[in-house]
Amino acid sequence: MAEETDGGPVTLRRSIPAGAERRAAELCWGAFGRKLGPALNPPEKAVPFLAGQLRADRAVCAFAGGELVALAEYRLGGQAPAKGSAAAVLRTYGPLRGLYRLALLALFENRPKRGRLVLASIAVDPGFRGHGIGSLLVEEVSAIAAERGCREIRLDVIDANPRAKALYERLGFATVKTTRTPYLRRLMGFGAVTTMGRSVAPKGIPAR
Repeated sequence: MAEETDGGPVTLRRSIPAGAERRAAELCWGAFGRKLGPALNPPEKAVPFLAGQLRADRAVCAFAGGELVALAEYRLGGQAPAKGSAAAVLRTYGPLRGLYRLALLALFENRPKRGRLVLASIAVDPGFRGHGIGSLLVEEVSAIAAERGCREIRLDVIDANPRAKALYERLGFATVKTTRTPYLRRLMGFGAVTTMGRSVAPKGIPAR
């Protein structure tokens, strides 16, 4: 699906193509390395780990000039969670360090209820930010939610990323709740997580 942004033409694809997993993981690490670093550092381990855990069928990718420049990952209610597992963490980081990392990763776990889609992440190459690609990805994920019969999209955004929160507000997301996590400020770099939501009109039914 070809779309036009103020940065030029972009093609969207509803999956991560075979062979693009490493690039997708690099984008995710570039966007969320600061947040995930305490759980997944060093980068030379984190990127291959992420590449192995991505679910190709639960992502929307954006390509510019044939290059993967952005992606959005999502989770659907009523379906099994993503590929990441305790065994994979322990295998990558070892039993002792792995247990500690599992405890940190559990802080980011967000399993959606049936009828709800969770937008897990959006990662855009720094050279392509500010051109509307993030908005395109959100709307494509919203279309997927409607096709799957979901009634709502939810996402979490940390207080250290006000730019993302502003984007979601412009796209019609409203705050559902804010969870204060001051004990994570020094460890993870953020002290609050805001859950935001936007209703979804089922396919064929116009939004009100």
